Amino acid sequence: MILGYDSFRPSTFVDAFRFMYENPGLMWSKTVEHLVISGEAMGIALLIAIPLGIWLGHLHRGSFLAINLANIGRALPSLAVIAIGLGVFGIGTTNVAVALVILAFPLMLTNTYVGVDSLDPDPIEAARGMGMRPYQIVLKIELPLALPLIFAGIKTAAVYVVATATLGGVVGGGGLGDIIVNQASYFLKGVIAASIAVAALAFAASFAFGLLHDLTGGYAVPFTAAAVCELAAGTIVLTGREMLNGGQCGAHVIREPGALKNRR
Repeated sequence: MILGYDSFRPSTFVDAFRFMYENPGLMWSKTVEHLVISGEAMGIALLIAIPLGIWLGHLHRGSFLAINLANIGRALPSLAVIAIGLGVFGIGTTNVAVALVILAFPLMLTNTYVGVDSLDPDPIEAARGMGMRPYQIVLKIELPLALPLIFAGIKTAAVYVVATATLGGVVGGGGLGDIIVNQASYFLKGVIAASIAVAALAFAASFAFGLLHDLTGGYAVPFTAAAVCELAAGTIVLTGREMLNGGQCGAHVIREPGALKNRR
């Protein structure tokens, strides 16, 4: 009876926007819950996947682990993970957060590992020859070069997590999913309104991480041996946007105008 009364009509989208206007408190509270759940999952996945991926990529080991974890994580349906987690975590946000971490972790781990492992070995060998310690090589050479792929993995994971967090409504996890799965209370206009909000959040997450990538200078830097010499000597500071074209150790750096800031 509800489905017959609440069937889709051409004016349903208009009704959805009217629902947003008439229920700002509900939409705002559920959106905040949605962002909190997504943020918790992204934060946990970041703290685990990024350091692990950098470490494995630096050692050039663990490709089997990274690739297979990615395949397993992508193959596991998030709804099935949530259903299994009911017996362990029960009903609530913890169960949903764990499922979202399992979803985001493989994407970040794979991109981080590939980004560091696939770097040109010449500047890394030059850095070792200049006496740079392993942590210096990671922070000053490998991490800046791998940033584009790392950010790509984070951005993709963020979109997946925001979109999939709607499953939390099935197990009382909160968020916009509570509206989407409860058509009997909010009717089709409410379901569509919450779905539009989720889509907007996913686009916003993609845009935000893309902007962060640009602001941090997350572009590949083609280091040469001369660049490593200057960097090891501490005579220059590179950002992701700066491109080095040549030079000699102990001498000035030959560069294109505006391509490098030589700070002494």
